[in-house]
Amino acid sequence: MKVSEIKVSYTNKNEKKIKLENSEQLYHLALSIWNKNTLELQEEVKVLYLNQANVVLGYYSLAKGGISACYVDIRLILSTALKTNASAIIVVHNHPSGNNKPSLKDKELTKKIKQACNLLELVLLDHIIIAKEHYYSFADQGNL
Repeated sequence: MKVSEIKVSYTNKNEKKIKLENSEQLYHLALSIWNKNTLELQEEVKVLYLNQANVVLGYYSLAKGGISACYVDIRLILSTALKTNASAIIVVHNHPSGNNKPSLKDKELTKKIKQACNLLELVLLDHIIIAKEHYYSFADQGNL
């Protein structure tokens, strides 16, 4: 009988360490990893993974959707966090309409992600919704 060995690895080749200290800095970082040509075309979700000092380990492009929705699998968010030994995560998604106000589904998703993170002793630092000129931070608004 043979069983497959599971191998997990993670390498951070980025020499410059980015420490996030506020939502405005986070917004500019999010814009730098986004394709500007699709920001107003289709909804996407990316997740930033951080260590205990809030230094960014990296990001994962989780999902691409349509004009107004995107499927988010929380298991993928958490499994990637475990693989990178992250202590905290930040969820970022765009609203192609340019309206950065969170929908009811955005609020429900944030609540579910926070509950899942709590089970694994991960911190959900923020969930931001980005648009071309502005953003909405769940943390800044006290909605975490």
